[in-house]
Amino acid sequence: MKKYPKIVQCDARGQIVIPKDMRQELGIEEGSGFWVFSITNEGLLLKLVEKPNLENDSAINELTKKSHKIDLDKKNLEKTKNKYKKEGRLEEI
Repeated sequence: MKKYPKIVQCDARGQIVIPKDMRQELGIEEGSGFWVFSITNEGLLLKLVEKPNLENDSAINELTKKSHKIDLDKKNLEKTKNKYKKEGRLEEI
């Protein structure tokens, strides 16, 4: 990881832009989440929140196993999982 300072500006809404090279290096995509920490007399620290792995999620696995009992189409469940991987959020199934 390259360690060098970059200056970014805050807009009227409080938003900043993370430079493209840093986003690419850290695997930051649209919709990525961050923990934001306020460091007294220093500034902010952003910590990237890793996306959960839905393949090993017990609730998703249980839904898949019992989908026939609750009349849930497994294809729709797979579509929702794949959409989450792209967009970073789940919708109602």
